[in-house]
Amino acid sequence: MPDTQSKDNTPLAVLVIVGTVLLLTLGDAAIKGFSADLRLWQIFVLRSLMVLPVLYVIQRMIVGTVRLWPKAPGWTALRNLMLSLMWVAYYTSLPHLDLSVAAAAYYTLPIFITLFSAWFVGEKVTGTGWLAVLLGFVGVLVVLRPTSDNFSLYAVYPLIAAVLYALAMILTRTKCRDEHPLILSAALNLSFILVGAGATLALWLWGGTTSPDASGGFLSPDWAALTGSSATALALMSIAILIGSIGTAIAYQIGRSSVIATFDFSYVGFATIWGIMFFGERPDILTLSGIGLIVLAGILAVSK
Repeated sequence: MPDTQSKDNTPLAVLVIVGTVLLLTLGDAAIKGFSADLRLWQIFVLRSLMVLPVLYVIQRMIVGTVRLWPKAPGWTALRNLMLSLMWVAYYTSLPHLDLSVAAAAYYTLPIFITLFSAWFVGEKVTGTGWLAVLLGFVGVLVVLRPTSDNFSLYAVYPLIAAVLYALAMILTRTKCRDEHPLILSAALNLSFILVGAGATLALWLWGGTTSPDASGGFLSPDWAALTGSSATALALMSIAILIGSIGTAIAYQIGRSSVIATFDFSYVGFATIWGIMFFGERPDILTLSGIGLIVLAGILAVSK
């Protein structure tokens, strides 16, 4: 088992993950806002084509020499495939769910990270830590209300995304811990391009949907023409995924997975704010109560 304690700097990792999720929520809000004007596969390809040259320049400036091949290419490829499929699942839900609801469903992920950390990494989780996870889970249930008439099956997609993300972060900590974050970011963006281009080609060959409804349009292989506003949104998405892919790798490489996962909960708060500001979403009392439970879970985790 690798030594996962000698390089830990959890306070720094916490700052990194909070700043990272702030930018990621802005990027995800842009994707939700432009889901009628852009296609998911188009976003994957064009966004990462913008990011890769920037990563190359950063590598030359900071690292000095550009190392294009990861130390553990197999594990890195598996990690990036999981993350790419995770974003496919999550983004597919956004046209159909409030941003705050999608975020709350997605943030069952600390439950899976805590479980996977205990099972695969051997990290010890205290009683307070388990209580924090339980409260977070209850908060998510309150937000989703799976037995209510308002429950959407699209809420399952963020749950699938949560499992994939948790597995990818465990791989980051155990099998990709010694990879440079810039290499992980470059490999992830290459994976986005391959998945986006591959899905576009596959849907074209197999008669993919081009229906005008939100889901069919967003997943269509027919790329949309770029306008000034959609190009600006793509640039914002590129900045978000650039910083997000580097920041997430750093945080989970240098901090305990169960602790960093708890601060990942700040995504829910940011998503709620952007939902109110940009989309006029008005969470009801139950939804706000569920989000409050999630915040309480984060406070408990900090004090453990």
